[in-house]
Amino acid sequence: MSMKMKIQLTIETEGGERITSQEVAELERTDLQAETLGLTLAEAKTILHKLQEAIVAQQVVDYTAGQRRCPTCYRARTSKGRHQLRFRTLFGKLSLDSVRFYRCPCEGQGRSSVSPLAELLTERMAPELCYLETKWAALISYGMAAHVLTDVLPLDHSLHPMTLARQVVQVAERSEAELGDEQGAFIEGCPRDWANLPRPEGPLTVGIDGGYVHACDATGRADGWFEVIVGKSLPAEGQAKCFGFVQQYDTKPKRRLFEHLKSQGMQNNQQVVFLSDGGETVRNLQFYLHPDAEYVLEWFHPTMRITIMKQMAAGLRIRSKRTRARIDRMLERLKWALWHGNVYKTLQKLEALEEELEMLEPSPNLPKLTQAVQDFTRYIQANHAFIPNYDDRYRYGEKIATGFVESTVNQVISKRFVKRQQMRWTKKGAHLLLQVRTKVLNKELRSTFERWYTKMPPTQEELPLAA
Repeated sequence: MSMKMKIQLTIETEGGERITSQEVAELERTDLQAETLGLTLAEAKTILHKLQEAIVAQQVVDYTAGQRRCPTCYRARTSKGRHQLRFRTLFGKLSLDSVRFYRCPCEGQGRSSVSPLAELLTERMAPELCYLETKWAALISYGMAAHVLTDVLPLDHSLHPMTLARQVVQVAERSEAELGDEQGAFIEGCPRDWANLPRPEGPLTVGIDGGYVHACDATGRADGWFEVIVGKSLPAEGQAKCFGFVQQYDTKPKRRLFEHLKSQGMQNNQQVVFLSDGGETVRNLQFYLHPDAEYVLEWFHPTMRITIMKQMAAGLRIRSKRTRARIDRMLERLKWALWHGNVYKTLQKLEALEEELEMLEPSPNLPKLTQAVQDFTRYIQANHAFIPNYDDRYRYGEKIATGFVESTVNQVISKRFVKRQQMRWTKKGAHLLLQVRTKVLNKELRSTFERWYTKMPPTQEELPLAA
């Protein structure tokens, strides 16, 4: 048994008067099979595209009719002609009939004619399509995103990856323009006023780390990468959020971090704990952002250096078992002193270890180990003010390492910029993509578009159904 189904579109005025009625599609089905159940993707694309054409055509007619009269004196303006305006939507590219009107004499000097539709649709692209293209281009490669959107949406042409790349840049630059000016410090107000603020839920923990991205302008292996700063903030209650930027390109890193923390409800009377690896770049970024901030050298990086020194020591040519045991014991005591936050003892034990190494007979690994000890000494001296008693923090359940940021580096950088990706990046391109990608991961991109386009419906809005 076969049957035919027709889909018709009826447009009515608010009072119920029918404006137009037209057939959109006709479907034919034979015996029920799994393949013929419901709509196919091709049929759905065709129906959506035809519905979009019919709805938009009527919207354009109504809008143009409302613009025929002069907005000042309400006299009818003379039509000069019309031209086709191309507009991209979620359901295909449309050719809109844009009417031009002669300007009314009361409107003053200026162009002799106006095109209301062209002035209204300046971007030539539906915001929701812009949102989807930007979102998918931030999550997966530009080429893969173009294939996905072309397969799913009823687009009448294939998307080019560079189209998506340009779209990401435009959205990111618009978002960047909303950032305030960079400042050396962001601590404002009086402590007396801070005490009157509502009591915060708990501390805000911020972890900062770095990763590396392939550079497109590299001339050799040494300069084939550039650093990307990535971080994650964990409030006592609520959603954790990530951020990222290219330090060598970004001109407002402190402002970016400050606004990021403000978006999570940071108050001046709230404890904020910054955890970092002690590198100069991330160390300077944290300063003067908050009046009640605590800066902590996270535990993983210094203990990893000690582990590497132990491995180097194991490869030394030492005939005396007593000497080898003494060096191993010195490294263990060094780690113990650092674990308890005793910087003075840590530096003492490093000095004693360096003196012990000077008395050893030459060995291939000895210069490397000596250099590692000297580097670690300078590392501890540069970060001595940020070394807490890790034992106390650990026992009281406070964070001492940035393991939660390591996963963020993988999520923000590696999955999009490095792993299985052959693409190389400019600092600008990587920085702008990072701004969009972190908004997507933080589930903020949709709300940003809804703020830019106030008539854009929320994601979860449901259409009213006829009874």
